Amino acid sequence: MYIVKTYQATDYSVWNDFIASAKNATFLFHRDFMEYHRDRFKDHSLLVYKESKLLAVLPANVVDNQLYSHQGLTYGGLVLASKVKLADTIEICKTLLQHLHDQGIIKLHLKELPSFYSTLPSEEVSYVLQLVKANCTRVDSASVIDYRHRLAIQSNRIEGVKKAQKQGLTIQETTDFEPFWKEILLPNLDKRHQATPTHLLKEIQSLYAKFPKNIRQFNVYKEDQIVAGATIFETKTTAHVQYISANEQKQELGALDFLFEELITNIFSKKWYFDFGISNEQQGKKLNKGLSYWKECFGARTYVHRFYEIETANHYLLNDVWL
Repeated sequence: MYIVKTYQATDYSVWNDFIASAKNATFLFHRDFMEYHRDRFKDHSLLVYKESKLLAVLPANVVDNQLYSHQGLTYGGLVLASKVKLADTIEICKTLLQHLHDQGIIKLHLKELPSFYSTLPSEEVSYVLQLVKANCTRVDSASVIDYRHRLAIQSNRIEGVKKAQKQGLTIQETTDFEPFWKEILLPNLDKRHQATPTHLLKEIQSLYAKFPKNIRQFNVYKEDQIVAGATIFETKTTAHVQYISANEQKQELGALDFLFEELITNIFSKKWYFDFGISNEQQGKKLNKGLSYWKECFGARTYVHRFYEIETANHYLLNDVWL
């Protein structure tokens, strides 16, 4: 009854239509987003059908004989149709694991979609993971504001807002990503971490052209000079901070406090969640205490993002689940 199919270019529309209506998907799973860096990953995404009905997809890439929740995406996991129930999910997982095992894939590395991105409860796979003896290999901590139970912004952040107001700072949303990338983000990452952003300027510009409602850029200016900015990835439920950076005067000017008070209180206040992202390094084992504290001062609290490793040979453990 259940059939697994490897994604092909001819499945483009079918895949994207499914993502648009799934209960635990975001625009990052759209093929136009997944494929902007297709030269870096060997795509091996899967579709699972029950007879002729598509019930689930798995964004993934393959490395040797192991399958990964797509390594070019921040999060992943098994994406489910809104009407899929737990019993079907168990059968889907069993079919997937057996299919992978039969194909010579010995391990599945699965990173879950954080729950605040889902439009409906969708933790069926989390239940299945313990049945197949999955090993949790990593846990990241994300700082998230739940607008339905919002905490007040602390006074130390409000002081930063007042500094910015006294300095005459202004906030503008823009479609031009170049000033933030070239004048703020790239110099800061290079100076502090000897690193570069995940997205090249031309890549974020290309992605914005395809997802103008989901990718938004906000800059802070002192007179006509950019001093800070943030790139936001907006989904159905959540405003996620993809990039945040400011010049060396950020403390003196209160630029980031000013920006995020506006984003949280006004611009994205109709969302369910505001996600600052993680403050972890070294595969979740180290925490940037100061950065985490700064986010929590805005009322953010912790959600976790789990990563798992599954032996595909354990598919048989799902044969005898039912009472």
